[in-house]
Amino acid sequence: MHNDSTITLSSSTSSSSASASSSPSAFAAAPAASAALLVLRIAKRLHKAALEGAPNQALPVLRRVLASGSLRDLSLPQLHKNRALVRRKHILRTLAVEAGYASWEHYRAALATLPVEELPHFDLVRSQAGYPNLWFASVAEAQAYTAQHGGRMMAVGEQAVVLVPGEQAA
Repeated sequence: MHNDSTITLSSSTSSSSASASSSPSAFAAAPAASAALLVLRIAKRLHKAALEGAPNQALPVLRRVLASGSLRDLSLPQLHKNRALVRRKHILRTLAVEAGYASWEHYRAALATLPVEELPHFDLVRSQAGYPNLWFASVAEAQAYTAQHGGRMMAVGEQAVVLVPGEQAA
């Protein structure tokens, strides 16, 4: 499917088909090297949303870019007005920082040995998670909740979300 480093989505470009094609189950049988390809695909989708999406699609991505420190010295309104400043490298760094790595280079090296099923990234897990998801202002609050009530905690920037078991989408 991919003979080079160029990542393409299927001919259908709707956001629902893009997120469905990024689900871990779609790549469960793929080799570990596909983890990097999957993260690149997520980055492509986020980059497109940041540059071309309606405000309800672009602003969450732009907030994440600012929160990760990938772009500095801009407010959210300034960045939204000048979205062309956002390059794919900023999205890749954002994904790396959110996954707990200092840079995309470090994250990519780790992805080489990480099976797709173990990708800790929120965009990937979110595509299979149902609602309600519980959001917390800090990772510590979310960890305290999961220790008492269960669920899967995921850091998203400085915040955290708990994916509630048994509430999976059909």
